[in-house]
Amino acid sequence: MTTASWIDEFPTRIAALDAAHLRRRRRAVVPTEGAHLLVDGTPMLAFCSNDYLGLAAHPALAEAACAGTREFGVGSGGSPLVSGHSLANAELEDDLARFVQLPRALYFYAGFATNVGIIPALVGAGDALFSDELNHACLIDGARLSRATVHRYPHANLAALDALLAASPARRKLVITDAIFSMDGDVADLRALLALCERHDALLLIDDAHGFGVLGPEGRGTLAEAGLTGAGASSRVLYMATLSKAAGAAGAFVAGPEALIEWLVQKTRSYIFATAAPALLARALQASLRVIATEGWRREHLTQRITQLRDGLAPLLQGTHWQLGDSRTAVQALVIGANDEALAAMDGLRARGLWVPAIRPPTVPESTARLRIALSAAHTEADVAQLLGALAELAPRAGKAA
Repeated sequence: MTTASWIDEFPTRIAALDAAHLRRRRRAVVPTEGAHLLVDGTPMLAFCSNDYLGLAAHPALAEAACAGTREFGVGSGGSPLVSGHSLANAELEDDLARFVQLPRALYFYAGFATNVGIIPALVGAGDALFSDELNHACLIDGARLSRATVHRYPHANLAALDALLAASPARRKLVITDAIFSMDGDVADLRALLALCERHDALLLIDDAHGFGVLGPEGRGTLAEAGLTGAGASSRVLYMATLSKAAGAAGAFVAGPEALIEWLVQKTRSYIFATAAPALLARALQASLRVIATEGWRREHLTQRITQLRDGLAPLLQGTHWQLGDSRTAVQALVIGANDEALAAMDGLRARGLWVPAIRPPTVPESTARLRIALSAAHTEADVAQLLGALAELAPRAGKAA
C-alpha cells in the first residue's frame, strides 16, 4: 500500500486559497509615463506603487546608475566585510547619515533583510521585545528570529505598552514599530514612544519605510519631523528606512549612534553573510538624496493629491459601509470588509483601466479587506479625479448590490 506524500497536497492547498479569495498573482509590468503602466500588456493607471515621489524614472537617477556601472561594473563581488563595500557604498553611508542628521548609517541591499538581521543582533534569549500588533512582516519575522520574549501590544496603545514594559523583568528591552503603518497609513507617536523607552531603559527601533523622503523637513523622515534628529537625537533610537520607495531605487539603511551601528556591523548575519549591493545603486541613491532635498515641489504635489482624494471620498462614502482610514500620508486605506467584495472592487477598477490592489488577510486583520490606494507625486489631478469617478460608480448604495 502506497502512502500519500504530503508533497502531493499542494494543489489542494492552492485550491483552498482560491476558494477563500486569498490566492495572490503576479503581473508583468512595464512603466510608460507618469503613473501609467502596461500590466500584462494592458495600459493601466496605477495606484499601487510605493514610488511616492515619482523618482524611479527620474533621469538623474538613471544617469548616476549608468555612470556607476561604468565606474564599478554591475556586481559587487563579495560581502561588505570582504570585498563588496565599494567606495560608492561608503560614500552613500556618509550621505545618508548627514541626510537624516544621525551619527552613522549602515547600508543594506534590502529592507526585509535589514530588519530580520538587526533585531536578532540587538536582543536574544532572555531579553524582551515589544512589538505593535500592526507592524510589518519583516519586523515580526526579525522578532521571531531573535528568540527574545515577544510582547505584542494593541496598535498604538501606549498605555498598554507602558504596562508591558513596567512588568518585564528583562534587563535588555527593545521596542520595535513602524513609523507609518504600511496598510493603514497612520503615523506612530515617536516622541511618546521614546519617552516610554527612556522611562523603562529600552531601545527603540523605528522602521520609516513609508516616511523617508516624504515627511519631515526636506523629506528627512518621521524622526526628523518629530524633532528627534540632529541636536534632538537620542542614544536609544535606531532609525531604519528603505530606499526602494520614495528614494526610487533599492536597498535600505539603519542609522543611529556610532556604537550601536558598529555593533550591527559585527553581529548582523544578513549583512555579514550576504553579497553587498552593487555600487551602481549607491550612485543612483546619492543622486536620489540630492533630488529629494532640492525638489520639494514633489512633496507639495503629493500632499495636494492626498487632500484631493480624501476630500473627494468623504461625500462618496456616505451611506456605504466602506470606510476611509485616518491617514495624512501617501498610503490611503479604503476598508471594504469581505475578501470577495474587495476583490470585486479591484476587478471593477481594473475594468476601468485603474490598478488598485485588494489587500486581504493575513496581511490585514480578518474582515478588514481593503483597497490600498498608494498616491505618488507622479499622479496628476486628473488621475485622482478618474479614480474618484470610478469609485463613485462602484461604491455600494442602499438597495444596490455590493
